[in-house]
Amino acid sequence: MKQIDMPAVVPADPRANCTDLLVDRLAATPDLVLFSLPSAAGWLPVTTAEFHAQVIALAKGFVAAGIEPGDTIGLICKTRYEWTLIDFAVWFAGAILVPIYETSAPSQIQWNLSDSGATSIIVETADHFSKFDEVHPDLPRIRSVWQIDLNDLDKLVAAGTDVTDAEIERRRSLAVGEDIATLIYTSGSTGKPKGCVLTHSNFVETSRNSGVALREVLVHEDGASTLLFITIAHVFARFIAVLCVHSGVRVGHQADTKQLLPSLGSFKPTFLLAVPRVFEKVYNSAEQKAEAGGKGKIFRAAAALAVEHSQLVEAGATIPLRKKIAFAIYDRLVYSKLRTAMGGNVRYAVSGSAPLGAHLGHFFHSLGIVILEGYGLTESTAPATVNLATKSKIGTVGPPLPGVSVRVDDSGEVSIKGVDIFKEYWQNPQATAEGFEDGWFKTGVLGSFDDDGFLTITGRKKEIIVTAGGKNVAPAALEDPIRSNPLIGQVIVVGDQKPFIAALITLDPEMLPVWLNNNGEDAGLSLAEAAKNPAVLAEVQRAVDSANDRVSRAESIRKFEVLSIELTEADGYLTPKLSIKRNIIMRDFADSVERMYAGSTVTESQPVIRD
Repeated sequence: MKQIDMPAVVPADPRANCTDLLVDRLAATPDLVLFSLPSAAGWLPVTTAEFHAQVIALAKGFVAAGIEPGDTIGLICKTRYEWTLIDFAVWFAGAILVPIYETSAPSQIQWNLSDSGATSIIVETADHFSKFDEVHPDLPRIRSVWQIDLNDLDKLVAAGTDVTDAEIERRRSLAVGEDIATLIYTSGSTGKPKGCVLTHSNFVETSRNSGVALREVLVHEDGASTLLFITIAHVFARFIAVLCVHSGVRVGHQADTKQLLPSLGSFKPTFLLAVPRVFEKVYNSAEQKAEAGGKGKIFRAAAALAVEHSQLVEAGATIPLRKKIAFAIYDRLVYSKLRTAMGGNVRYAVSGSAPLGAHLGHFFHSLGIVILEGYGLTESTAPATVNLATKSKIGTVGPPLPGVSVRVDDSGEVSIKGVDIFKEYWQNPQATAEGFEDGWFKTGVLGSFDDDGFLTITGRKKEIIVTAGGKNVAPAALEDPIRSNPLIGQVIVVGDQKPFIAALITLDPEMLPVWLNNNGEDAGLSLAEAAKNPAVLAEVQRAVDSANDRVSRAESIRKFEVLSIELTEADGYLTPKLSIKRNIIMRDFADSVERMYAGSTVTESQPVIRD
């Protein structure tokens, strides 16, 4: 058992609630630009005072509409300014927000609203309303439905003008730290979604302590800023949005990833928040673009030097003169162009939800972008550990945040307790009891601490594969390096109680035509056609071979099957943070898995094509 306790650096205030974060920001910097809204004329500023006034006005609208303290309100909305506006307005009205992913199926919407006892719902679009309307008859408690795209927020504001400031002040002051701030449902990747009760103290104390720990990221000489593009319905972006209000960071929003690069170029953020798949796509897109322009060899050489350069810097080693010269040349030819594509001002990037991989960490580090990889989950209000600007190791998820304790038991399971840990699972005492042991929340992930107190996550306890020969295999050790190949979409390693390890693999539909064109193949091939293409299979084989080189023979992939479809969130195979729902995939593709083992004992790695 190894345990690391990181004391809080900000004294806890059990009376504080989330509204105090905005009230304190208003008192400190009323004229600070806290948000920037996209428009045809550019990014339009919204100051702290303006945001606060809009929050109060919308909170009055909720009160006038009959929202009572303690009421739960559902929200289906993409990443946009109104998300955080609604979040704070609901808190100021004394109510509780229940976020729902915009990609949720009607049955998921029904479960989240019924289980939480929601009395109202806010949807963004007509499509969101249609999905809700399918299950509306099964939700008799829902008495109000508002649609953002129909200007219903403005109508609420107009209807609330008679509500007094004193009433809003009374309501916003009702909640104390231990009271529920929000109810966030898990993705359901391992079963039925559970409602996580996150308290006001979870957000307040985690924000205040993170604000100190991540000061170098959140404070910039010209003003720190970030462009949010991952869904705020997920606790990762939701917490960062709240943290930015607390820290005075300017925030912009861009939910359309196809418009991400132009938005980065005009917004020019100083730090980014992203999942590893985003960094993989940035790297892969740059590589394939260079390949298409006949500069693939230069890019690969530049990437290799970037990784080596970062490794030398991290180790404190002397960099040979010839490598310094080569690095300067590649900086002009390659690295500077990537920095410009990301806005030119990005100094840090916070990465979570899945392992990033040391190769990408070192590559971006040499670009002048420090990726601060961290670990957390809904139950920990997002962050539990994170690399810091002043204390960072690529390949780890960093030390515990202030106010957080992390331990790794003899089986390797990671447990957490501290200011960030949720109160309970909503109306589910059995799951709550099973989730805790002696006050520690059991995360279900496996990891280890190094001598400097940096945590490395090695896999999920429930996902460990035990082969028929008794070999324990962590799928992530194989899946992550294979998925870094630009041609690969998703990887699902299988082999539990089987004679060898195998894998289901999908192709990336965005990168596929680019790769095909760059390799002299027909760029118009469908996924099904590409899954049988010899050149494609050879490239997948190379990715598998490269991953196999990192593990023992008993852990290596002996067969793989390239699926002819894409695994998507809409089809129920991915979570909103793009993690695979392993149990659903294993259920739906059981025939594919069994086909790889039909008549097999142990075989050499070879592709099996699913028709």
